[in-house]
Amino acid sequence: MKKLLLLSALGAAMALSSGCYSTQGGHDQFGVPFSTDTIESRYERPVAQVFAAAKEVLAFNGTLVSENLINNSLEAKVDNKRVWVRVDEPETGVARIHTQVRGPAGGADIKVASEIDKQIALKLSTMR
Repeated sequence: MKKLLLLSALGAAMALSSGCYSTQGGHDQFGVPFSTDTIESRYERPVAQVFAAAKEVLAFNGTLVSENLINNSLEAKVDNKRVWVRVDEPETGVARIHTQVRGPAGGADIKVASEIDKQIALKLSTMR
């Protein structure tokens, strides 16, 4: 009876701790679903300029894996972590950028997302 209860509790814990999360590229991946992994920033710049800055920062920090020009998203590998960046225009003249980072096991890494976001902001400040 105790073994059955222990196995049931273990199975329930595994089921609740694993799952899927949505990426900024529009895909679903296996990983820890209930963790903060995305940083949002807004800039008074054109979407094309913010997208170009994000592309340069990701290429500088790691390897650019994919570039989707339809939904303005990028995917890269930085320090064995997967990074997704999506740029959109919520209102005229304002670009919004979402930076998402996940580790190799699917866990969130908000510190790296913050660093990438900060580097994109610095790159935008040096662009004209």
